[in-house]
Amino acid sequence: MPGNNFLSNPPNFTGENYQIWAVKMKSYLDANDLWNVVETDPVPELSEDLTIAEMRAHRDAVKRRSKAMTCIHSAVSDAVFTKIMTCETAKEAWDTLKVAFQGNDRIRQMQVLNLRREFELLRMKDKENIKEYSDRLLNVVNKITLIGEQLPDSRVVEKVLVSLPERFEAKISSLEDSRDLSQMTLPELINALEAQEQRRAIRTEEVIEGAFQVTNEDQIRQGFVSKWDIWREFAKIKEKENIMLRWLMNKMMSNFS
Repeated sequence: MPGNNFLSNPPNFTGENYQIWAVKMKSYLDANDLWNVVETDPVPELSEDLTIAEMRAHRDAVKRRSKAMTCIHSAVSDAVFTKIMTCETAKEAWDTLKVAFQGNDRIRQMQVLNLRREFELLRMKDKENIKEYSDRLLNVVNKITLIGEQLPDSRVVEKVLVSLPERFEAKISSLEDSRDLSQMTLPELINALEAQEQRRAIRTEEVIEGAFQVTNEDQIRQGFVSKWDIWREFAKIKEKENIMLRWLMNKMMSNFS
């Protein structure tokens, strides 16, 4: 394991979600001033007639490469370690893991193609809300980004707009009239759509409450229930609220005592 000179422990890699681990591991190595070691070739061999300063610099370079290799060894499980245990440098170990778990360029392009196809086929389901759909969409977008491809924010915004169900058409038309959608960011669009969902939910709740009130009044007039029955239920609810309020007040007072 890394010693006290390292910042915390390296992120663990068990063979799954390589792209996420690679991003975390790169940040970890960079924070410990070791990422440039992984990117470069091995330390050149010592030549003759070196100065003391050059010998010290060479020794430090060798030590840093050993630290980088130790970090990578410590970050992987035993099963993954068997793939890199014969590697002699941190760069070789890093490249070996990349090929083993991300594949070569041809495999990576196939992965990108499959993810782009998944992205294009995404549609918001009738029972989904905006947050659930945007989370599902961004999960695919993030996978594409981790592989090394980039989807412009404007493309993701466009995808959201064309994949929403019919109930959002009025809001989309309103946005088209009031905003330049090509300049709208994804968070702005999501916030606007969520606000509409909240307003619709409030209106629906009001309609349900109104219908419930009308139903109660009809039942009273028809003799199915009496006003006293409704008041009795209301009193029970208020009593529960008062009990809860007293409990909260006692809890707060005990915390201050």
